[in-house]
Amino acid sequence: MNINQLIKIVEKKLMKDLQIEYLKIEDKSFLHKNHKTNEEGKFHLKLSIQSKELRKILKINAVRVVYKILDEELKKYIHSIQILID
Repeated sequence: MNINQLIKIVEKKLMKDLQIEYLKIEDKSFLHKNHKTNEEGKFHLKLSIQSKELRKILKINAVRVVYKILDEELKKYIHSIQILID
């Protein structure tokens, strides 16, 4: 899987399962390029999410919701993820 495919999958899953007003997904894989744990085919994503639904709950629970939705991608294709919720 390439980064563009992953971004589309992540966007589709989040938009389907959450009420999102704004979603920005950025590839930050370059930040891990020289790390020993960096693996080919695994990416670093930064998610910026504006969601009234997620703002109603504690941030830690909102992050857990996102992790649950992206469980498969986190296991297979995501090395690191930043989640900013507004």
